[in-house]
Order: sequence, then C-alpha cells, then structure tokens
Amino acid sequence: MDSFQNSELYQGRRAPLSLNIIVIGCGLGGLSAAYCLAKAGHKVVILESATTIGEIGAGIQVSPNVTRQLIRWGLEKRLQEVIVKPEALSFRRWCTGEILGWTQWGELMEKNYGAPYYHIHRADFHRILYDLAEPYVDIRTNCRVVFMDPSRPSLKLQTGEIIYADLLIGADGVKSISRQYVVGKPDEPTPTGDAAYRAVIPTELLLADPDLKDLVETPEMVGWLGPQRHIMGYNIRAKKEYNLVMCHTDRDSEAPWKTETSVDKIKAEYEGWEPRIQKLLSLVPSAVKWKLLDHAPLKSWVHKDGRLVLLGDSCHPMLPYRAQGSAMAIEDAAVLGSLFSRLSSRAQIAPLLYAYESIRYARATSTQASALLNQKTFHLPDGPDQEERDSQMRAAMEDARKERDGETTSDTYTSSHKGNPNQWADREKSAIQFGYDADEEADKWWREHGERTIGRLGVKVLLSSKL
Repeated sequence: MDSFQNSELYQGRRAPLSLNIIVIGCGLGGLSAAYCLAKAGHKVVILESATTIGEIGAGIQVSPNVTRQLIRWGLEKRLQEVIVKPEALSFRRWCTGEILGWTQWGELMEKNYGAPYYHIHRADFHRILYDLAEPYVDIRTNCRVVFMDPSRPSLKLQTGEIIYADLLIGADGVKSISRQYVVGKPDEPTPTGDAAYRAVIPTELLLADPDLKDLVETPEMVGWLGPQRHIMGYNIRAKKEYNLVMCHTDRDSEAPWKTETSVDKIKAEYEGWEPRIQKLLSLVPSAVKWKLLDHAPLKSWVHKDGRLVLLGDSCHPMLPYRAQGSAMAIEDAAVLGSLFSRLSSRAQIAPLLYAYESIRYARATSTQASALLNQKTFHLPDGPDQEERDSQMRAAMEDARKERDGETTSDTYTSSHKGNPNQWADREKSAIQFGYDADEEADKWWREHGERTIGRLGVKVLLSSKL
C-alpha cells in the first residue's frame, strides 16, 4: 500500500463532508474515479458485473495528458517495469511500406508537454490502477446492475440486493446501463462501420527476422495506411511483445461486439499489403475482433436530479484513432476527484456535477471529433485525396527532420503544419491534447467560478449548522 500512497493529492485537501459513492464499472475509468474520490475523502464502492477482476485486450497508448496524472499518483516506478517509450510515430504506405509521415516523440514529448508518452498492455495498466485503488475502496464483483433510481439514489442488482448511496458514478463503458437513466430512455451506441482485430506477437519472433527486427530495435509507433483500413503496430511489455491493431470496414453487421477470429480471415483482409505486413500476420497466433462503436455527444452527462453522473466511454465513447479513449476517462476522474475534495454540503453535490460537466464536455467532444476525422484520413482510397494527404504528411516529416538536425526552428515548424492530416504533426493541436492538466483545470475553474458560487453554498450550510 505504501508504494502507491500519495497523501498530497489535491494538496492534501479532503472533503469536510464525506459521501457514500458507488462507481459502476471496474475498468480504467472506474478505478481512476474511485481512487480520486477516495483520496478526496469519500467512501467509495465499485460494483463490477464480471465474476472476476481482470482486463483483456492488447496494447494501449498513454499520452502525456495521462502520464502526468499517473506520475502524480505515485505510479512512475510501476510503469517503468512494463512500458515502452516510443521514439517516434511513422506512417507508411500500405502496399510499399514507403514512409509517408514521421513525427519525433521520445524525449521531445517531455520537453514539449511536460510528461512522457508510453505504450503499455491494457492488462498491465488495469492491474496497476487496480492495485492503486484497492487499498482505499471496496471492490465488489458479480454485481450486475439491473435497475437504478437516480432520484433516491439507489440501484438494484441481479441478485435482488438494493444498495443506497449519496452519489452514483456511471463508469460502465460504451454499453452503459447508466446512460439510459441520464438520457431518460434506452440509448444504445451506434456502429461506426469499422471493426478492429487486436493481436499480440512475442518480439523474439520479430527479432529473428532481418526484415522485422527494426520494428523492435527502433521502437516507433508505425501506422500503415490503406484504402478502407489501416494497421497500427508498436511494442509493449518492456519490448517483450509487439501489439497490432488492424482496423477495417466491418462487413459483418450481425456479428457480436467481440469475437475470436481466424488468422486466415485477417490475412484475406490485408491481401496485397507490403511484405512486412504479410510476415507479421503469419506470426499472429490468434486475434479478437471488436466492433468499433460510437455515440453522438449527449446533451448532458448529469441526471436531472443531480445524483447520477457519467464518466468515460459511458458518455463520450470514441474511436481509437486518436488513442484518447482511456485518457478522457482518466481526466474525467481527476476532475471529479478535485471538485469533490471541496464538498462541505449536500447542496453542493449537483452544482459540482454540473461543474465537472462544464470543465470536461468541450474537451471530450472535440477529442471525439478528432478521432472521427482520422477514420476518414487514414482510410482514403488511392487517388487525388490520398496523394494530397501523403504530400502534406511528407512536408511535415521533412521539416521535423530538419528541426531535429538543427536546420530549422520549432516556431517555423509549428506555423507551417497547422491542420496537417498527421494530427500528431500539428503542434498546436498536440499542445492542446497533450499539454492538458486535469488537476490544474479543476483548480482554475474553482478559483474563477466555483469559490464564489458553489463554495458559498457550503459556507451557508456550515454557518447555519453552527447557529
């Protein structure tokens, strides 16, 4: 427990009034929210529908806007045991492997945005956050929620048990049951028309092949872009495994959300792609196909009675094409924790929830839009639009290499590549995405708005209770 303890979270501030809070869902967002709210002084229970705690999936990207939080939570040492720090991002043409775009990462991420960029296995990430939260919260498994009454607030489990709380947090993912209670009706996510195969390959197999070993020895994130599909590859687990995410048009609309798939089916999907892709696919032992689901921005993330709020994929699911889904959930959690570390009256609960929404809504929605933009950008058919995309990517790559070699300045580069189809080459966009500090944003909002409005609600109640 001591290796995770960070008593200085929120400058050591703990809420004068402690709530009983239920977090629905034990994913990355739910664990983060539970930890932050517990450290803010509240009693937190996580309800997870699965019978055992664990995370499946494959690789995940952890950008500086998230790693700054994780380091602040005391997790840097644990992360170093399992992460890979990518040196760059490169885009390649699907049929030839020609480099189309290149953006330097590595130490430049820390220099520009104040925190590193990591690649990690989702299961490792989940275990680290579970170990972080578990000493401070009650985690209950086999607790499937079948009904909620957000006005009381309370919920009913499949077992028939009814549980009451002061506040409910819906962190139950893209297929959220909590969302329908906020919206007021059944509200399913919509298919995006894409699906993703996810697979992991032992890197010892790549190192044994002269054509593939550079993918491990030079740890970059590599994206192969082709008509109606793309592939992302990168190292995870301290370079012991190579992660492949293969996104493509989903032709099987009736298939389940997640299913095991045959390697032959994947090979057929990427027939004609460059020789290294064929070699990588021949090394894939098995893969899982995931339908990529989306949801239009909600009008509100807060139930009208102010005792149920949504977080992460339950309110703003997004395509993985900007690698920001888990980042948004963890930022949500940090903002919620910071705001509720100031709670001193029940009269402040609903206003704080709406404050959370006001801080987070525009950012999460714009990030959703960025991911959707990449769906189009990555999957252009060969032709004039693809050629123009590649030309703009090459121009940014050439200037990035000149900057690396001291032949041009950062200011020149930044002004030249705003709106580049390689969104990571757009420095202004990257500064907005990666320079974000959730704790600072919550503190700033409190100084500028909350203290004179929500803060006074608590003062009035505290004063009246003393009279």
